[in-house]
Amino acid sequence: MTILSTARRLTTAAIPLLLLAQACGDGETKPTTSSSGSTSASSTGGSGGGGTGSTSSGMGGGGGTGGSGGMAVAAPDLDMKLPWYGQNRAALDAMIDVHGVNSVGYDAAKKPVAVFDWDNTVIKNDVGDLTTFWLINHDKILQPSGKNWAFTSGYLTIDARTALSAACDALAAPGMPLPTSTNAPCADEIYSVYFNGATKGGKAAFAGWNYRHIEPAYAWAAQLQAGYTPAELVGFAQSAITAGLAVAEGATQPVGTQTANAYVRIYDQIKDLVGVLQKNGFDIWVVSASPQNFVEPFAAMLTIPADHVVGIRMVLTGGKLTANIQGCGPVPDGANDGAGNVTGNSLITYIDGKRCWVNKAIYGDTTATAINQNPDLAKRIVFGAGDSDTDVSFLRDATGMKLVLNRNKKELMCNAYGNFKKTWLINPMFIAPKGQQAAAYPCSTTACKDANGGNVPCMDEGGVVIPDQADTVF
Repeated sequence: MTILSTARRLTTAAIPLLLLAQACGDGETKPTTSSSGSTSASSTGGSGGGGTGSTSSGMGGGGGTGGSGGMAVAAPDLDMKLPWYGQNRAALDAMIDVHGVNSVGYDAAKKPVAVFDWDNTVIKNDVGDLTTFWLINHDKILQPSGKNWAFTSGYLTIDARTALSAACDALAAPGMPLPTSTNAPCADEIYSVYFNGATKGGKAAFAGWNYRHIEPAYAWAAQLQAGYTPAELVGFAQSAITAGLAVAEGATQPVGTQTANAYVRIYDQIKDLVGVLQKNGFDIWVVSASPQNFVEPFAAMLTIPADHVVGIRMVLTGGKLTANIQGCGPVPDGANDGAGNVTGNSLITYIDGKRCWVNKAIYGDTTATAINQNPDLAKRIVFGAGDSDTDVSFLRDATGMKLVLNRNKKELMCNAYGNFKKTWLINPMFIAPKGQQAAAYPCSTTACKDANGGNVPCMDEGGVVIPDQADTVF
């Protein structure tokens, strides 16, 4: 069940300790009297009312263009007509006041950074899936060089390469489009390897990866784009997004003989949050495990420019995408000779890779240590939002607040319910929220994964094992 917040002012007793300290004189910032002045009591979003209770109209501020010292007129709060769980809207308003243009220490030259995951955080469903399905249905997957599927990923198993070759090799010359809109066996094999991580015959499609650095199926969606220009891929993605927004919620589509999701939606609450953060002087970024060129045209709908989008980024040759992945931190740009000699191609914007790309793309860290948490709080994001285990590392780096949409992802939910320093907020998904997880998350034993994919206990940001957690926000 989802409890919706009501429009009433909360007392300062409901404000998390960190925000209360910041608001009341720890040397950082202080909200103005015309802002929300209220927030959530815990990671569960509290029970009972929320709302901003703002004494301003909510329309008085234009955004964060002023210099240090905040604004005389309050920038807008979140839309009170859009429902959030419990007291989460008020908590977000308070965080925005503490760090945005309403704070006395605000400096437009050093804007606080907010980072959003994209799929199932800003939107309902996955633009990587949606656009990959569109590529298959519109004959946009190109036959690999030499009809050698090893060029597309160094993690493809022999079983996967054999199955793809058997289904697709006879259909097109190298570099030419595969007729996947009409040839179901080829379409089915590509779909199964990508979406199920297994061949149609049930054999594992990928092997040998670091579970904290890459999900090879996600990477493969980007690697299958080899041979196109970035602009061409943006155009394909725009077509897929337009179609996904036009169909009804819950719509499906055929991909080969399979049935796949066909729709996407932008969450109204997150669109509002992004806009309010922008007007309050935050620097907004998207960091996604979907391909760069799939996310860019979608982010533009929320006035987030392409240079503030970080997805899986590929090495370019002659202005066209290759199947090699741009490196970050200790991992160099990729190279692959198709005969098993692979350099790099082992890190994407996934778990620790998301942190790495935040440090590289936003803060300019091109060293090997970019994959580690930066000890300099001034070079850490203030706010992060995510929905999946792939978001854990960059969310843990956020110094102000972390917003989690509950999709029953064990590692993320253990961290969110563990609520280290009371800086985590949990909200059900805004469209078709997940039901309650019946059993407690096994945080103290098996809810997290190590680099080899083994199940291990989850540790909080202080290095302490997180106790098992009941699922209470759904």
